[in-house]
Amino acid sequence: VNYEIEHENVGIVRYIKNNRAKRIIISVKPEFVRVTVPRRQTLKSAQQFVNQKIDWIKKHSENIKILNKKSKKLPIIEKKHARKILEKRLAELAQLHNFQYNRVSIRNQRTRWGSCSSKDNISLNMKLLHLPNQLIDYILLHELVHTRVKNHSKDFWNELETVVPNARIMDNKLKEYQYCLF
Repeated sequence: VNYEIEHENVGIVRYIKNNRAKRIIISVKPEFVRVTVPRRQTLKSAQQFVNQKIDWIKKHSENIKILNKKSKKLPIIEKKHARKILEKRLAELAQLHNFQYNRVSIRNQRTRWGSCSSKDNISLNMKLLHLPNQLIDYILLHELVHTRVKNHSKDFWNELETVVPNARIMDNKLKEYQYCLF
């Protein structure tokens, strides 16, 4: 943390300088607000930016607190258990739809359900087990499609629709379960 202040409207704000950042980024966390500041920007300009975004920060802060509270009620998932279930289902879906992937890893992440590397290694969030089976399959197939199409272009969505006909609906439904990531 480069600089931390207690803001009268939103609580703790942590300003962090980052050489790779190209713009100011505000991330609302349950305990504080993180502001990533490009090296070339002054702290004063970052503080002014935060002051302009106070309403947005307050709104998101409330949402984060609600999501955090909801997530505390979720049962604990054992990583071994998640690995067993998710690896098995991924293999079944890959075989059923003729997808090839390299390795699979199971992680405990706070921001994403899954990812697929350029080398077709698939990473899955163990918290997927909090979701209905239909959404688990959607995410697994989403990552499997990335073994063929490496981005979220129109081609990607067309390919995904061939294995998940209601992919866009499923993608929207997933937003209802955001609290499971906390």
